[in-house]
Amino acid sequence: MAKSIKTKAKRALGRGLSELMANAALSEEFSSPDPNKADSKKQISIELIRPNKNQPRKVFSKKPLEELAASIASKGILQPILVRPDPKAPDLYEIVAGERRWRAAQLAQVHEVPVVIGEFTDLEVLEVAIIENIQRSDLNPVEEALGFKQLQEKFLQSQEQLSQALGKSRSYITNALRLLTLPSLVLDWVQEGSLSVGHARAIITTENPSSIARRIVNQGLSVRETEAMVRGVSKKKSVRLDLKKTNNNRKLADTIELEKQLSLNTGHKVTINHKALSGVGVVNISYDSLLELDKICEILS
Repeated sequence: MAKSIKTKAKRALGRGLSELMANAALSEEFSSPDPNKADSKKQISIELIRPNKNQPRKVFSKKPLEELAASIASKGILQPILVRPDPKAPDLYEIVAGERRWRAAQLAQVHEVPVVIGEFTDLEVLEVAIIENIQRSDLNPVEEALGFKQLQEKFLQSQEQLSQALGKSRSYITNALRLLTLPSLVLDWVQEGSLSVGHARAIITTENPSSIARRIVNQGLSVRETEAMVRGVSKKKSVRLDLKKTNNNRKLADTIELEKQLSLNTGHKVTINHKALSGVGVVNISYDSLLELDKICEILS
């Protein structure tokens, strides 16, 4: 007879991540039950298991899955999959931890898989899924950053608290979260492997990261070449700003006398706003009444 493991715990969105990590470790115990206890797990049809729709991990690399499938075909699944009864379909089960093993078992055409059944709330399922993924070494940088963001948003944790709970430096957390400021197109390329995290970090502060990222992909630029290109773009922008500032200062010196002369000739205040780079501008003549406007029209005509 199968043994269902109950893990109902007191939960709150604002609780510490240290407790969350402890519960994740407990979940790992569930996925590695004592082999001497025959009733600590059960075999169920793989068709009765459904993935967690809120799984943070969206990309499962093909080659590692195929390698795991080959191992499963040869030796079976050594660690049971942690599941809970599906809230919307009592006859089915939802994965809490171990989706990668479940996917590989499908590739290996395994009909039944070992599972450990636990009772988890939706929040608990999300906790375990996020931490399980963050702790994986092959998690891509975008998925990792999304995991950090989910932990922050769901459990109201600061970057410092995340750092302490996950055993990663605060700068590591900060740099990971900064990736999420990039356009979705660029993040897709990072997840696909077309861009490295080094490329992504180099273009975060640029005005048009999508355009630069496309150039990197098309030309096969290295991270160093990308950094050099970004420095060049920044330098050109700085030169343009300096030129504009210089020309604006020169404009004030060149036109102030003309503004005075026109003001004397018309009897009204005249200002000239000239754009040196484009050569266009606006002349403003001030008046205080319709009578003065009529006089200005007479002068201009």
